[in-house]
Amino acid sequence: MNWKTFYALLARDGHVARRNLVPMLMQNLLQPLLFTFVFGRVMTTSGMMPASYKSLLLPGIMAISMVLAGVQAVAMPLITEFQFTREIEDRLLAPIQNHWLAVEKIVAGMIQALFAGLAVIPAGWLLMGSGTNIHFGSPVEFLTVALLVALFSAAGGLALGCSVGQTQIGLMFSLVLAPMMMFGCAYYPWSALAAFPILQYAVLINPLVYASEGLRGALAPQFPHMNHLMVIAALAVIDCALICIGLKKFQQKAVS
Repeated sequence: MNWKTFYALLARDGHVARRNLVPMLMQNLLQPLLFTFVFGRVMTTSGMMPASYKSLLLPGIMAISMVLAGVQAVAMPLITEFQFTREIEDRLLAPIQNHWLAVEKIVAGMIQALFAGLAVIPAGWLLMGSGTNIHFGSPVEFLTVALLVALFSAAGGLALGCSVGQTQIGLMFSLVLAPMMMFGCAYYPWSALAAFPILQYAVLINPLVYASEGLRGALAPQFPHMNHLMVIAALAVIDCALICIGLKKFQQKAVS
């Protein structure tokens, strides 16, 4: 492990992210914040949703923002660099083993995911107005879940970025990310699916379910949510699986 090279690669990705800060925020936050405004402000102000729905919604929006930010921060550059610009070839010649280059991509994606998730909290408060009742009474649980969610999004981005072809980018968003968001319990608690028992257990394969339920349990525990130990264990298993898959796919791409 060459820490100097690792830090230089990380600083380079950080510099690129800072230069594209506004487009990155618009790309990652626009859609979740539009949902926040429509469901958390319009629907509650009109009386079609109870005011307490604001507090239930915000952790789910935070989970979606983190997943979108991490996946796009890692997957999209990898698809471009491996298949269009071939820019990745320069970094593969750096004095560092290839798998550490993939780890650096994951770390950079985690940082962007955490930043996007934390940015949702003040933005959500501003959009939804008063009545948003979230708190940080369990900072250790919140930090643990947030780090695991950021790792899941970045590792998932690595696996997708090394698996999806240039002609399949639209398919990735249509068949992977869109169903993940709709059935990820971001807009409703997992217990709300009790009327659909088959669907309720089928969605447990969706990592966003654990991200939404974990953040909801840490920030808005007054609402129904999964047991935090179950959430942490599930996210840890998913993270390990995605890291192994992503590193293997990255090594295959690098060699080819």
